[in-house]
Amino acid sequence: MTLTFGGPWPEPSALVGFAQNRLVRDTENRDGESLGKALADPDTRFHLFAGAKALVRKDDRPTATFTLSQCEAFSPEFGSAVLLGSDAHGPRIAALIGLEGEAPEPFKLYDFRSLLYSSAVTDSEAGAMAQAGSLLHWHAMNRFCGKCGTATTPTNGGCRRDCACGSQMFPRTDPVVIMLAVRGDKCVLGRGPHFPPGWFSTLAGFVEPGETIEDAVRRETREESGIQIGKVRYHASQPWPFPHSLMIGCLCEALSDAIRFDGGELEDCRWFSRADVQQMLREEHPNGLKCPPSKAIASFLIRAWAQA
Repeated sequence: MTLTFGGPWPEPSALVGFAQNRLVRDTENRDGESLGKALADPDTRFHLFAGAKALVRKDDRPTATFTLSQCEAFSPEFGSAVLLGSDAHGPRIAALIGLEGEAPEPFKLYDFRSLLYSSAVTDSEAGAMAQAGSLLHWHAMNRFCGKCGTATTPTNGGCRRDCACGSQMFPRTDPVVIMLAVRGDKCVLGRGPHFPPGWFSTLAGFVEPGETIEDAVRRETREESGIQIGKVRYHASQPWPFPHSLMIGCLCEALSDAIRFDGGELEDCRWFSRADVQQMLREEHPNGLKCPPSKAIASFLIRAWAQA
């Protein structure tokens, strides 16, 4: 059998927000000295975080990547820093700062959603910062061993935590399915109570233990909308630092029409025609309805169907 690889290149996943991380991670070659060597390297650059928010300099040279001397005013916690990898300019490290309240001018703190939907940072910075935010959160939530309760120690540049009992813990990624159910010339979109006015998006939910991606798509669509799903086709994925998920985007075949949506998760769920969705994508819908911004994987799924 001859195996062929069709489809677009680069693949859709390469174009979504947070996906353009260009750092070489090289985690398999790290050891207990890797972080210290990177901290001592004059070419190392840093991403700084106050909790779940990233520090960005907003002036005539906007950036979220800082030198060691630029970091010193914010007193980074290098003891809990994480080595992300390196690029042609040198190592890259993420560190927490003790900043409370608003950042001083010309700096500003951004949450990840604001980073995604703005031009505050470059695409490659956003990708590295998504990696950084996920790792820093994982370390904060795994300070103690789940087996014996003893405090754990980060090692290998932050890509592992060790316990005196011999247990080793590694960063986790939570798989989430996000899907567009289609039937003929219509698709299912819903809106959560936290969405901006007029905004409708695809359905989504976590993959449960012992479940395939396809079965998760069928189950989540049925639970949220009441729609029965047949065939499922993978389309693209997106790193999602909320706090450490991977969005697995699929198009799926709806086998039923009646919508009975879960009012606990959604405040509305409807069928939309292709013409309606095309107007929403152009922000020309007569009722002011909209789809998610272009860097979100939901937008990629919707456009893949609406513009086919």
